[in-house]
Amino acid sequence: QVQLVESGGGLVQPGGSLRLSCAASGSLCSIYVMGWYRQAPGNQRELVARITGNGITNYADSVKGRFTISRDNAKKMVFLQMNSLKPEDTAVYYCNRNFGSNDIWGQGTQVTVSS
Repeated sequence: QVQLVESGGGLVQPGGSLRLSCAASGSLCSIYVMGWYRQAPGNQRELVARITGNGITNYADSVKGRFTISRDNAKKMVFLQMNSLKPEDTAVYYCNRNFGSNDIWGQGTQVTVSS
């Protein structure tokens, strides 16, 4: 059973930075698209960023230029570098592994942006 474990969340002031990490217990080979999603209270879960096995990325418009997704297949890790954080970035952030219709989710890590 594959598991994804997120870490790196916390409380940060507006304008600050955080780096989220996602560790996979199973395979993270290039066939999988890895993504970060987030869900704020009362909102649906939304895509933040994703990266294909050959490094092609796409981002939600709201985070373009501020967030960067990366992956290390050998170490089975995925990262989300978040800069210039805003209060509206506050949410639970989830790591996702996708292959076709198959999705694996982590348990989530809370990110709170507040002064």
